Amino acid sequence: MTEDEILFDRQGRLGLITLNRPKAINALTLNMVRLMAAALKDWAADDAVSVVLIRGAGEKGFCAGGDIVSIYNAARAGDRAPEIFWREEYALNLMIAEYKKPVVVVMHGIVMGGGVGISAHAAHRIVTEGSSVAMPEVSIGFIPDVGGTFLLARAPGDLGTHLALTAGRVGPADCLLLGLADFFVPQDRLSDLPDLRECDSHEQVRAVLAALSAPAGPAPLADARAWIDQAYAADSVEEIAANLSQNPDPAAQAALAQLQKHSPTSLKVTLRALRKAKNFGQLAPCLDMEFSAASGCLGSHDFPEGIRAAVIDKDRAPKWSPARLEEVGEAEIARYFAAPA
Repeated sequence: MTEDEILFDRQGRLGLITLNRPKAINALTLNMVRLMAAALKDWAADDAVSVVLIRGAGEKGFCAGGDIVSIYNAARAGDRAPEIFWREEYALNLMIAEYKKPVVVVMHGIVMGGGVGISAHAAHRIVTEGSSVAMPEVSIGFIPDVGGTFLLARAPGDLGTHLALTAGRVGPADCLLLGLADFFVPQDRLSDLPDLRECDSHEQVRAVLAALSAPAGPAPLADARAWIDQAYAADSVEEIAANLSQNPDPAAQAALAQLQKHSPTSLKVTLRALRKAKNFGQLAPCLDMEFSAASGCLGSHDFPEGIRAAVIDKDRAPKWSPARLEEVGEAEIARYFAAPA
């Protein structure tokens, strides 16, 4: 390794973590997860560190998720190694959520999948004008993980369900609306974040970030809330699709078109997971549930096929099996929630 995948620094009372794979939009590796967890554990017991700041190197994005090419190779070979990655990644997500000291994360640029897991559970989350956040898992035959079901289930109404089932991307204003971020800080003000070096409490951190923040502008999903809540309140993906098909709003028709591209199995498992997450109301059981579902995906047809179509061959033409929503029965859905946790 010619360059460290992740960098650590101390500036005053600030512990600084920089994801350092900019050419890969800082996609997470197991090594990065382990090093970050170790640093956070050390800093939790270090009185000289009062605040932690996590950011990504480069201009493209904070973190594009996990290294799905390696997961694809493992799935094709019948290797269960990805389960080790998920176990440790999810433990890191929970550590960040439960961290006693203030954790600040800069969600600039692309933030997807695993990137959401190490940012949106933090206490103080910053978006910029360049932020583009997504949980696109159903588009590759997977399910929202890294605590994504917990986050999306807590979004207002059924906005989280809409985002999950369409694999949509949202900008800074919608991130604030969905509860995925706390502050909009223009990119040219990020250089003032070293002011956190003198902070030693959540209150002081909030004061610094509030002083740097600005209005994010209107949230597009706010205007769509009425039709989204009406369509996605249904108990099945088939009903949601029917509701969307009956709505002449071009945005509803666009949502239906997106939904119809995705893995029928992933859509049904994701809807079930989101409903369960809302009932759980806590992150830890959601992560356990997601691990079971992710393990189920690892042995499925659709997950490697989705990665193949999106990343390997890039033909954008996955052949899902089953190919139709009505062909995915209850027994198949239940299998994803019965895998060893």
